[in-house]
Amino acid sequence: MPITQSAKKAWRQNIRRRAQNLRKKEAYKKAVKELRKLIGAKKLEEAKAYLAKTYQALDKAAKTGVIKKNKAGRLKSRLTQLIAKSSKASS
Repeated sequence: MPITQSAKKAWRQNIRRRAQNLRKKEAYKKAVKELRKLIGAKKLEEAKAYLAKTYQALDKAAKTGVIKKNKAGRLKSRLTQLIAKSSKASS
């Protein structure tokens, strides 16, 4: 348990930031999982529409430091390639 005033404040900040980070992390993971599910189910039009929401969740997570910028870019690139590959295969 923190004793000094500054340690108590740091503890409160840590709790608040951890909750925010977990919300952002869960949001981007849920978005990626949902997009992969749509691609797997061959719902490519819905997947293309959902791609923007996934990008948004990844960018927010990267902006606040939940994940690194390059990881967000890598995930966005791989998801876009997956959609392109699936749409090419179905055509």
